[in-house]
Amino acid sequence: MFKFVGMYTSAMLKKLLIFSAVLFTLLSGRQAFAQGGGITPRDLEKLQIMEDSMLVTADSMYEAFIPETHVAYSERFIRQLLKTLKIPNSYQYPFDKLKDKISIIGPDDHSFRIFNWGVDMSAIFRRYYGAIQMPSEILKLYGLSDYSEQLGKGAEDSILTGGKWFGALYYRIMTNDLGNGRRVYTLFGFSSANALSNKKVMDPLTFDGNSIVFGAPIFGVGSKNFPGQRINRFVMEYKKGVTVGLNWNDEKQMVVFDDLTSQVNDPNRKYTYVPSGQYNAFMWLNDMWTLRMNIMPIQELQDGQAPTEDDKK
Repeated sequence: MFKFVGMYTSAMLKKLLIFSAVLFTLLSGRQAFAQGGGITPRDLEKLQIMEDSMLVTADSMYEAFIPETHVAYSERFIRQLLKTLKIPNSYQYPFDKLKDKISIIGPDDHSFRIFNWGVDMSAIFRRYYGAIQMPSEILKLYGLSDYSEQLGKGAEDSILTGGKWFGALYYRIMTNDLGNGRRVYTLFGFSSANALSNKKVMDPLTFDGNSIVFGAPIFGVGSKNFPGQRINRFVMEYKKGVTVGLNWNDEKQMVVFDDLTSQVNDPNRKYTYVPSGQYNAFMWLNDMWTLRMNIMPIQELQDGQAPTEDDKK
């Protein structure tokens, strides 16, 4: 069974998320889209104009001199995005220009797409924003509220609903069938929200009627907090400034990731974790990501030499 582990949102967090909540719009869509609706020339022109406006706002959202103003520009960007996506059949518009500013990705079955970005709220703190758009003529959108700070040590064990989400910048989505028409989408993301460490995550996404659920026990890894149960989300936390790989490898047909070790031999200090030179992997077997340890020989490095970017992919 799925379970939720975590703390309730504080009053301060609610204030920070008030504009993210604007994105939480779920409207009943008509089936005409699936039957072949299209963008009219007039609506196409509107979409292009709105996309250009969002590009300008995105530049300020990232580059404004005072980090504290980035949030205000992100709030403006959210309003612009929501207005733009309400244009009929906006799901068919690719937003090719905007993809240079934010992450816009979807699974290979084209069942949804995610708009996703991160904003520096201060010199050391970053927050992530996101929204999931469904294929519909009339807008059907799920807004996402970054809940990662509240999860703490329960990040790997939590099930998140109601728009709560482990905030990250997504770079890949993989689709797997669970039988009986059910599918799970594994989202690969990166987070630099912590002042001392970075994280990479594999986060399962499933749809339950008109609800979205983040987290599922589809990993062959035991929970440290709940013995005898599997984790619901795979999280790698490591030292800032270090390159760590977590991605699908076509040649090996598995998810390959760095084995991590503490530089000071303290497993509780995640901000000291660096690649050991060994690699582990996940293979999709029996409706889960099955762990495979030590899949490659240890890479021999000269003193002071660090693994290259190519080694980490």
